[in-house]
Amino acid sequence: MTDTQLPEMMSVWQQTLGWQPNCAQQQQFARLYELILQGNKQLNLTRITAPMEFWEKHLWDSLRGIGSLRQSLPDRLRAIDIGTGAGFPGFPVAIVQPQWHVTLLDATRKKVAFLETARSSLALSNAIGLAGRAEKIAKLPQHRQIYDLAFIRAVGSASLCARYALPLLKSEGIAVLYRGRWTAEESEALEKTTNSIGGEIELVDGFEMPVSRAIRHCIYIRKV
Repeated sequence: MTDTQLPEMMSVWQQTLGWQPNCAQQQQFARLYELILQGNKQLNLTRITAPMEFWEKHLWDSLRGIGSLRQSLPDRLRAIDIGTGAGFPGFPVAIVQPQWHVTLLDATRKKVAFLETARSSLALSNAIGLAGRAEKIAKLPQHRQIYDLAFIRAVGSASLCARYALPLLKSEGIAVLYRGRWTAEESEALEKTTNSIGGEIELVDGFEMPVSRAIRHCIYIRKV
């Protein structure tokens, strides 16, 4: 493996997620990695650029968030990635779920311009970049209460994430909050927030990263 070649990790995908990317998806992952490395020269997209770290913290982590949902969700749905940055988790999700339509929302126009260029290069017709702030986008009729899924990773406190995500979701839609370590106090604070804005915590899913062994959590909130 060269300095800019992603590891395939086929057995790890299978053991941890019960799934493996096909050849076309592997090629798209590799192309996405190349695009991020190129884009990083002009924009501060990500500090995670080493191949194994990129695989684990951007690709695997992104897809771990939908691992428990994939069997229960419809083939076609609308998802929004709030504060997507360099396109995570939105790009990996769009690559492995070609029937889903994924909106990549970010407040920084330059990043959205990069996302649109990358989307075109990846030939992802099921993804689109959108510039704006979540709280403003949620007030627009073409976005308010129309999404089945919302992803939000590394954007403020969990309670703030819930406040950003829930107005964008349909009734029974699910917000997936990607977090690091998680405490009982955070659960309590999040529960108060979600109850006040029409949601409920459905699952707090703790897990270990497959390479670094770091502890991560995905919090699933259903809009009720």
